[in-house]
Amino acid sequence: MLNPTICKMVVEAPRVAASALPGQFLIVRADEPGERIPLTISDYDREAGTVTIVIQPIGASTRSMVDDFSEGDSFADVVGPLGNASDFVDLSDAELAGRHYVFIAGGLGTAPVYPQAKWLHEHGASVDVIIGARTRDLLIYEDEFRSVCDNLYMCTDDGSYGFKGVGTARLEALVAEGKHYTNAVAIGPMIMMKFSALTCKKLGIPVMVSMNTLMVDGTGMCGACRLSVGGQTKFACVDGPEFDGYLVDFDEAMRRLTQYKAEEGLANGK
Repeated sequence: MLNPTICKMVVEAPRVAASALPGQFLIVRADEPGERIPLTISDYDREAGTVTIVIQPIGASTRSMVDDFSEGDSFADVVGPLGNASDFVDLSDAELAGRHYVFIAGGLGTAPVYPQAKWLHEHGASVDVIIGARTRDLLIYEDEFRSVCDNLYMCTDDGSYGFKGVGTARLEALVAEGKHYTNAVAIGPMIMMKFSALTCKKLGIPVMVSMNTLMVDGTGMCGACRLSVGGQTKFACVDGPEFDGYLVDFDEAMRRLTQYKAEEGLANGK
């Protein structure tokens, strides 16, 4: 348990680990009758043949995965890597050497930021990371990030650790202090990504966001992750999961997040 509400699992899946890239996701099915759960890859180790996932138990299936599984157990299925890798993986080291990335991570979204920051750091880009949570007890991955970024900025809403305020406020303060960023990536709750995109647009920083939270089936067949990007219909699972934050219709996406509230409540006995 990384904190009282977030669990990290390292899964032996050699073929997945062999081809995984930052930004991609898995579909995990706990048991034969279980539903398909899309989970972003939060790390991979090709030598060990493992991939890491991070789960926040909210629905009945994710709660079962955290409560009912122990070290040595097996999932029924782990499928992946799925989705498109982050756009920067196609850039050369020479191109990356001139870039300075800033990541804005919130809550569970902190975990999938890690492989992206690590990949960029290993390929010569400058990387700053801003991690935010409501309070210090909810922050995750601090130690992991210290070895894969140039600067790490911790933020808490209540001021219990680091900067008092949200990640976007910290970004604005850094830019006001003279920091220059060529690219940004924001991953976290939908409302946080919306305001990260608005802030980055105001500051003139191109920003990518991950729409993984919309996905259900993960193959493009169910249509649940349909969203509007620049006025065009896209599917988070096959066209993404990362998109230009300037172009995403976040209000539509946030409405779509509520489509299975009733079913989730029934599954949780509410």
